[in-house]
Amino acid sequence: MKLVTLCVLLLASLWVPREVSANAAVLLEEPYSLDGAFAGAGHVAVYLTRVCAASPTSLRRCFEGEHGVVISRYKGIRGYDWIAIPLIPYLYAVTNPEDIPVYADSKSVAFLRDQYRRKNMEDLVPDDLSGQAPLGNWVQLVGSAYNRTSFSYEIETTVQQDDELIGWLNSRPNRTLYRALSHNCADFVRDVVNFYYPKAVSRSIVADLGITTPKRVAKSIAKYSRRHSDLEFVSLVIPQVPGTIRRSKPVRGVVESVLKAKKYVIILAVFQPYVAGSFAAAYLIDGQFTPDKKAMIFNFDEFGLTAR
Repeated sequence: MKLVTLCVLLLASLWVPREVSANAAVLLEEPYSLDGAFAGAGHVAVYLTRVCAASPTSLRRCFEGEHGVVISRYKGIRGYDWIAIPLIPYLYAVTNPEDIPVYADSKSVAFLRDQYRRKNMEDLVPDDLSGQAPLGNWVQLVGSAYNRTSFSYEIETTVQQDDELIGWLNSRPNRTLYRALSHNCADFVRDVVNFYYPKAVSRSIVADLGITTPKRVAKSIAKYSRRHSDLEFVSLVIPQVPGTIRRSKPVRGVVESVLKAKKYVIILAVFQPYVAGSFAAAYLIDGQFTPDKKAMIFNFDEFGLTAR
């Protein structure tokens, strides 16, 4: 009888629900608007699977069935430093996965963005004087996947870490700090990742001239995961939605942007050959990192970022 009881207890223990693991994901987003030197850095945000938005400027733990939040630093949005948007709207400007279009053009995307803004973000992004959607960087808050391909680099987090991050961001002043060279979107994500895992992300003095870049953040977290194989890690690609909207370009670091812009590198080679050579050496030493476009594809078949 004791043996039967022991077996029952053992089997019961195997069925005890275990907490679903959560992640912090660096979202490396390709550039889509500008060309030329220093214009290929793209954007970077952080996606948290267990953290959600109480509002665009405050955080809370997610309720059951919610998909987490994307947080990033933007310039010129009502004087705030960071904005938090739920995952599905951030990528596709809709609330439900079944409403994601399979094909998009500029007109339909503008409609989806404005529709979401009016229902969920009007206090943050009010109408302009004519009663229409205003111009500005707010469009980057919703529908990112219509304009660019993104790459996700996920690393696991704990409940305690997530709760501490919520407290940290909610308690400090959320006032604009944006500066292109010292307090950009990559600096914000670097601070968040380092809050979870100190010194996981650093600037590159060699390849990026001391500027934090989106590509450097992604490279750092991928490198950190290799050094800490005990942490769950996965990389995914979030494709740009098919359509007539201009396709995004490969993301680059600072030195790489100069080297890839032919007119700039020719000028350097002719008038400052030593500088051109130094840039080439810097790229070869510390600037090489290629997002894996053959990584698993993101979808919504399961909770959060999943692959198919």
